[in-house]
Parts: sequence; structure tokens; C-alpha cells
Amino acid sequence: MFGIVRPCSHRLGEHLKDQWMAHLCGLCLALRRDHGQFARIVTNYDGLLISVLTEAQAGTTAGSRRTAGPCALRGMRTASVAQGEGARLAAAVSLVLASAKVRDHVADRDGLLARRPVAAAARRVAAGWGRAGAHSAAAVGFDTGVLVDAVDRQLGIETLAGPGTPILTVTEPTETATAAAFAHTAVLAGRPGNARPLAEAGRLFGRLAHLLDAVEDQGADALSGAWNPLTATGTSLTEARRLADDALHGMRLALRDAEFSDGKLVHLLLVHELRRSVDRAFGTGACGHGPEASFGPPPGHHAPPAPGNPYGAPFGGEPPRPDKRGFWAGCAAAIGLCCTCKVCCADEYEGPWSRKKREGCCGNCDCSCCEACQCCECCECCSCCDCGI
Repeated sequence: MFGIVRPCSHRLGEHLKDQWMAHLCGLCLALRRDHGQFARIVTNYDGLLISVLTEAQAGTTAGSRRTAGPCALRGMRTASVAQGEGARLAAAVSLVLASAKVRDHVADRDGLLARRPVAAAARRVAAGWGRAGAHSAAAVGFDTGVLVDAVDRQLGIETLAGPGTPILTVTEPTETATAAAFAHTAVLAGRPGNARPLAEAGRLFGRLAHLLDAVEDQGADALSGAWNPLTATGTSLTEARRLADDALHGMRLALRDAEFSDGKLVHLLLVHELRRSVDRAFGTGACGHGPEASFGPPPGHHAPPAPGNPYGAPFGGEPPRPDKRGFWAGCAAAIGLCCTCKVCCADEYEGPWSRKKREGCCGNCDCSCCEACQCCECCECCSCCDCGI
């Protein structure tokens, strides 16, 4: 899963913020409980969507929450956190996909992984994570084979892709993996009728995650010579934005077809905040709720304009992003972020592996979206959008 849904604590409101943090902490603690302390480094914002979707369908029951002990990321406070099959599935999916990411770094000989002893150690870690994730997923009835197959096919597709290859051919494995994970939440929640719309929502989420990652990395990839799906296929940012907007619309329709006991947090994350993620990636300055939004160059995009790409680097733009960290350097940075509470409390911090700028989940933010709508609680009550929920 990808970390593209990063909600602003100001727009969440106190109630939904508590819910979101319960799922984030629940994912982290499920990883520690089932797979050990080191596995907590694969905690990610998008992985917790699996837990959120499961609880939104099943409702909050007596056994779906527990009180966790003090944690540095919560200012050494206790908290009510999510537990159960949704959190276990989220942990398993996060672990399997992290295992695949490590193997990908090893294959690319990134950084220290170009050295054989380090690469061998990384392979052992990846293999252990893959087995552990598959075991945990099997305990909740999910076959991770579809995830592993999607990751394996991705490399072959990227090898064959070139100018003229449809970008959706490249995003298909990610779409397939996320569709399977989203659909299984319906099984866990006892709502089999939701499997089809949630599979569609997951497919489109996977498409968005892949597209946004490609857009945000295109400038840095051009400088480093790394493979980028947009550049390799000759897909313009105009086309990528069109596909992203179509995916957002399709997700909203798919979620309307699903039944939830309490769908407020799901709606906020997968409609409002996902729209904001798209706006952020494409450099949109207007409110994410408005259809009139125009877009320009994504932050950090400084490669020369490709044919059909109107968003070349402007003169006097920001300096290029620094190179990505290797796997072990990223692990060290991730541990440092956790120990210093920056993930939670900082206004902005640098991603441990990608080195992209991230917003702290409890930090300050620009609430221009809600200000433009003249409704500070719009994401909670939806009184100023036409989504119908």
C-alpha cells in the first residue's frame, strides 16, 4: 500500500481524529504483536484503510477496541486502539507489500544493497516478512498469493513497457492487489454484498496510488535515471490528471453502492482526503471540493517537458529533491522519526525512504479547503458537498 492519504487533523474534527488514530495505532500494535518490534517500521497511512473499512462495515463492537499503554508517538499517553481481524489483515497486507518492496530494492541494487552481504541480509528480512504476512493473512481467510503475483507481474510489465504502452497496463497489478484487499474487508465484516463495490473502489485506489507516486517522483527519477511509468510510456501529466479525476469519480460511485454501519471516516478519507492528495500531487491551488480546480506543475517537478507535457520546470523553481535513501538508511531514518515523535507532532518531516516532504498527522496544516467551503466541519457532516452521504 502507498502513503497517499494523509488527513489533516483540523479537518478531521476531534471525533474522527480519535477514530483515525485508533486505526493507525492498531495497525502499528498488530505488527508488533504478530511480527515483532522491527516490523512496526512498515506501518503506513494507507494500510490502515483496511482496518477502517472493516470497522465501518461491521460497526464498533465491544471487542473492536482495547486500551493501549503509553507510547512516545502519543506523548506517552494511553489510547483506545483498534484490534481484531481488520487490524490483522491491514498488518499482513502491509508486511507482504513491504517484503516485495525490499526485494525490488535488492534487485535494483539500490544504495548499500549493491553490496552482497547487505543484499543477502535484506533478502532474509524480506523472506521472513513475506512468510509472516502470509501466515497472518491466512488466519483471517485472505490468500496473499494475489499480492505476490501482482508484484511479480509488475516487474515484467515494466520491462516491456515503452512509448505508446497504455499507462493503465502498468498500473494493473497494483489495482488487482488493492482490489483484493479492499474486497476481503467485506468478508471480515459479514457483508458479502459489499465485496463487489469495494473491489472496484480498491482497484481505483490502486490506480490512483500508482499514478500519484509516478507524478511526484517524475522529476527526481529523471535526474537519477530511474524508471518512471509516465516517462517510459510517454503519458502526459494532462492525461494522468484526467485518469486520476476519473478514478476519484468512480471511487465515489463505488462507495455509494456499499453499505456501512458508520461510513463517515471512510467517506472523509476516500473522497475528501483522496481528492486533496490528487490536488497536492498535481500542484492544484484551488479547494479540493471545487470542480473548477486548475492544476500546474507538481511540487518538485523539474524535468524538461516531455512531448505533450505542458508542465515543464519554471525558471527559479525549487531545487530538485535529494536522492532517495537506500533500504537500511531508510530504516535508520524511520526509527529516528519514531523516537523523536516527528511522524505525529511535526508540521512537516522528510519521508525515511523517499525523502518526500510529509505532514505530521497531528501537526499544523493549511485548512484552505475548509475555509473555501465556509464550513470548518464540512468533512465530518458533509453539509457543503454533493456526495449524498
